[in-house]
Order: sequence, then structure tokens, then C-alpha cells
Amino acid sequence: MGCLIVALMIGFYFRNWRAALVSIVTIPLALVAACVVLHSRGATLNVMSLTGLMVAAGVVVGDAILVVDNILRRLQRSRPSGNLGEQPQSLASVILQSMREMQGVLLFSALVCLLAVLPVFSLQATGGALFQPLAIAYVLAVVASTLVAFVVTPALSAILLSGVANAPTSPPVRKLQISENGLLGRIISRPSTAYLVIAVLAGVGLGLLTFIRPPLLPTFKERDLLIHLQTAPGTSHPEMVRLVNRVTGELRTISGVRNVSTLVGRAVYGDRTVGVNSAEVFVNLAPTANYDATMAAIRVALDGYAGIRSEVQTYLKQISSGLTAEASAPMVVRLYGQDWTILKTKAEELRQSLSGIAGVSDLTVSHPIEEPTLEVEVDIAAAQRHGINPGSVRRAASTLVNGIQVGSLFQEQKVFDVVVWSTPKTRNNLAAIDDLLIDTPFEVPVRLGDVAQARLVPRPSLIKHEDVSRYVDIGVNVTERNARAVMADIQTRLRQFQFPLEYHAKVFDNREQQRASRYRFLAFAAIAIIGVLLLLHAAYDNWRLAILSLLTVPLALVGGLVALIVAAQSISLVAAFGLLTVFGVAARNQLMLIRRFRQLHSKQASSSGAELVLQGTRERFAPILITALIIGLALLPLLFMGDIPGFEILRPTALVVLSGMVTATLVDLFVVPALCLRLVRPDFPPEK
Repeated sequence: MGCLIVALMIGFYFRNWRAALVSIVTIPLALVAACVVLHSRGATLNVMSLTGLMVAAGVVVGDAILVVDNILRRLQRSRPSGNLGEQPQSLASVILQSMREMQGVLLFSALVCLLAVLPVFSLQATGGALFQPLAIAYVLAVVASTLVAFVVTPALSAILLSGVANAPTSPPVRKLQISENGLLGRIISRPSTAYLVIAVLAGVGLGLLTFIRPPLLPTFKERDLLIHLQTAPGTSHPEMVRLVNRVTGELRTISGVRNVSTLVGRAVYGDRTVGVNSAEVFVNLAPTANYDATMAAIRVALDGYAGIRSEVQTYLKQISSGLTAEASAPMVVRLYGQDWTILKTKAEELRQSLSGIAGVSDLTVSHPIEEPTLEVEVDIAAAQRHGINPGSVRRAASTLVNGIQVGSLFQEQKVFDVVVWSTPKTRNNLAAIDDLLIDTPFEVPVRLGDVAQARLVPRPSLIKHEDVSRYVDIGVNVTERNARAVMADIQTRLRQFQFPLEYHAKVFDNREQQRASRYRFLAFAAIAIIGVLLLLHAAYDNWRLAILSLLTVPLALVGGLVALIVAAQSISLVAAFGLLTVFGVAARNQLMLIRRFRQLHSKQASSSGAELVLQGTRERFAPILITALIIGLALLPLLFMGDIPGFEILRPTALVVLSGMVTATLVDLFVVPALCLRLVRPDFPPEK
């Protein structure tokens, strides 16, 4: 739908099928080129990459329209006026002159767009993994669009535009052009209006920045749900199956649930670190079901089972959970060691030792949940008297209690494992385990209880490792004191603490890492701003114009900020990247306008500054307006599509772009011309 709207609007604007065809072909060509490069780098075209391409679509559409429009304008001006001896210019020379005129706008606007996204590449860990695919897709699309505009568009124009003159402006655009010029004339005569608009936009923008706190990711509304269920460690397999059957039976009765399936425990060769007390329930919702109501009913049903911890997720939420996970405490002391019993003891001693430090509060040791475990401790002396070694005792006990595969049975093209172990009555009774018989070299078996002690002991259900060492975390909250001072005291206390051999501890300050990431982002942002300012100065060769453009481009983003606030309940931080589209379009429009003002001043030095501004704005009104309309109408269908998985990112981004394009167009057409005339100088500085 969006592609059809773009094609129709371009055809409506140019009113010539060959000129429209040049623009229509170059738009997908640039995007496809970006996708090819992404694929060649081994990247997958996921939701974030698609969002990056959508954000760059504004730059791509603008390049495709502006280059062809400028070529047609050159063709219009190059037609013979009827003077004697005047020779018509060839199409190739007209295209070369047009590209020479547009090369500065295309090059500098592309570089400004690329610098604007530079701070994203300073993000690491969570932010980097989430946003850099989007930024990479955006950069590739902008670069591809610029190359296509320099190479492909002139070539297609030379082939298709032979004998074509610029079609007359359509009546609706002409009326809007006249109205805009009249309104701009009144604003120029009364500059206080422009100043008031600037003050309002700046105030609104600065005020909104203090309230914008969108989540990192939106809530994904997928129709396939994944529900994690977990009971107390040590729950038997039959009991777990019984509980899961009750849960799934109730879920099937909920209106909107189409199908339910389950997985209890872990597959034999599975890579999930879960026990038999864990289960996964896969729920498929009907396409016609009310998503929010069905999800609420599912959560109510799950909350009704005491002792079962449940978590409802979707696939997209599950794979992004690692990106959005937050640290358990601002500061963490991690104790490393091998023996679990010693780790527990030393972690408690270390917690008590750190509790006396000023500013330290809420010290929490993150012990993993323990479960009853059968432990067989061999009596070495008794084993030696019977002629067996400790390893044989443990292997025999493991075989009788856990079982061991001894072969396979093939029947009707099916394979069945043959496992040897003791009877259920025996292995489920601790006293019966002591009576299990262990083979000896003397052909007289011996009771397990005569050579070993079998007992139930608590053991962690999940053992965490870093490299090859186990560890236990102690969460530290800091209050009423500087975090760096507290961290220095903790490190001093750790040096004084007596650790057993091969045991040690480290301190991790999560807030310090976040602070360093913030400073790194601000440093890259400052570099980007300075780079944009230098690029604008190189484009204008005038510091006042460069500063004016640098200060007015952010005003064009206010509409997007308003969308972030209005749709705060359904929007995420990813949607803020839609402001890149607005930034790129606004920057290019200003480059195009100001350079046109200077060209007119060089050719019509006798005209007043007001006349030059009005004429230049009138000439560039149609491309600026049609670019904004095409971008807006192309993204408009996204706002009315249903709850399609992945559109939770695309739809809010489209809303930000649509809102931003409104203010960008108004600022570029009314505010920038008035400021150029009033704040730079009455007679517009000519282009050097």
C-alpha cells in the first residue's frame, strides 16, 4: 500500500510518466542495495533492520525526487527563448549542470545524516546490541541513496528524459504555493511572528525532553505465547505432569485460546538448564481473539495456582529479555570458589563484614534455590575390606538409582533404549537403597549400607560459573554516601578479609558502568554536533548561516517529541529513531533553500533580500511539500494495521515520523526564510 501511494504521488507531482519512472525506480534500488550489503555482511533482515530502512526511507525519497525535479527545472530554463542564433543545450549538458548544482546538497545532507547517527555506535552491551543493527541499516541506506542519486538517476534521466520539458505545476500545488508565499510575506514584514514560533517550539521541545521516559522495547503482541512454569525443586515428575495437566486444561477453556501444548522438564539432549520441576506451555491465540482480554484471563488463571511460579512471554520478548535485563543491585561483590559449602559460609561472613561500612545498606546474598539430593559417601576402609574401590561403589549406586543405557531395541523401524536400574519401590526408599547389593571380586555381594552412607542433603538446583569457578553474588545498595567512596572502602575491606586458598572476590559497580556509558554517548554526541556545524559551514562558507541552520533543525523535531509524549503508553525508545528521518529531511530542505537564496542573490544582485527569499521559497516549495506528503502518506497505512508481530516497533516509529514531518515542513518553509533574512543580513550574502 505504501509503495502504491509513493508511486501515485510522484506521478501526480511530475505529471510526466518518464520523469516519475526515474524517481520510482531509484527508490527501491537504493533500499535493495542496502539489503544486499546487509546480507553480504551476514546480518539478518530483522525488525530492527527493517526499522532502520524505514527511517532512512525519508532520505531516499527526498534524493529521488529532488534530483529529477532539479533536472526538469534545468530543462525548462534551457529551452530556446527564440532569440536569433541561440542554440538549445543538449540533454547531457543540462544533466551535468543540474548534478553540479545538486552535488553539494546531496553530499552535505548525506554526511549530516551519517553524523547524526554517530552517537548510536558509542553504545555498548544492551544498547549496542539493540540499536546498532538499526543504525547500520540506516547508514547503508543513506550511502546507497547518495550513490544512486549521483550515478543511476542521471543515467536514467539521460535515457528517459530526452525531449521532455517540465510539466506545468498542478493547480492544487500552485494554489498552495501562492498561499504560502503570501503568508511568508506577512511573516517577513512582521518578524515578531517568526520569533514567537521559535520561542514556542523551543519551549515545548525543552519541556517535553524532561518528561520523555519511554521503555527500551515495546510490548510485543504475538499470537504464540510461551509460558514458563516452575514449582519447588524436588517436585517429582508424576506430580509435575499432574499440575501441568490441570493448568493446560484450564487454559483451553479460556475464550480466544486456540491450541495448547506442553513440555515438562528437559529433553535428553536439550541445552536448557532446568530440572523436572520446570515446564513450558505453548499457547496459540485465535486471530480473532481480543489480545488484551485473553492475556488478562491467562494471567488470572495462572495466578490461581499457589506454589507455581509462572511467566508469560512471547518469542520476541524472550530473545530480547537478555538485552533489557537490569542489574540486581547498583553494586555487586562476587565471591569465587569451588566448594559450595565454603562459598556459602564465606559469603555470609563477608556480608557481615561489609555491613559495617558507612553508606552500605540492604546487603543480599543471592543463594540459588536448593533441592534435596541423594548423596552417597563411601567408607573407604570398609570398601577396601571387601576388595572394591570407591569409584566402583559410586558407579554401582548411580546405575541402580539413576539407571544406565546398555543397548537399543529395534522394532517396527523404531528405536527403544534399553536401560538397567532398580525397581521403583527400591529407588524411591532411602532404607531400601542401603540394601542394594554391590558386586565384589569374591563373588559375594555386599550391601551398599555396609560400604557407604546414603543420605538426602540440600544442594543448589543451579550452579553458576564464570570461566571455571563457581561464584556467589552479594548485592550492595548505597545510600547517603558517594558510591566511589563506598566502593573504595569495600575494596579495602576485601584486602583485609581472610580468604581460603583459591578463593577471592571482586567488586562490580553497575552504576559506574552506566555513568561511563552515558559520558561516552555524550562525548560522541558532542563530536557529532561539532561535525555537523563544520559541515554546514563548509556547505555555506558562512558561520552565521551554519549556526542558524544548526539551531533551527532541532526545532523541526518538536512534532516527533509530541508524538512520543502523546503515545507514551504504546511507544518505546526505538521509535525515537524516527527523528532521524525528520532530521535528515529538515537538514536537506534547509541546505536546498539557503543555497538557492544565495544563487538568486548572485544572479539578481539588484533585487531586495525579501524578494529573493520569496522567490527562492516559491521555487522550492513544491519539492519540499511533496517530499513531506509522500513520506507521510507512505507511512500512514502502518498506523491502521492490526496487531501484527513486529509492528509494535514500526507503527510508533511511523507516528513519530509523521508528526515530525509536520513541524519540519512548517519550520523550513516559514521560519528559516524569515530568519535568514532578518538575522543574517538584510541583503542576503551571495554564494562564493
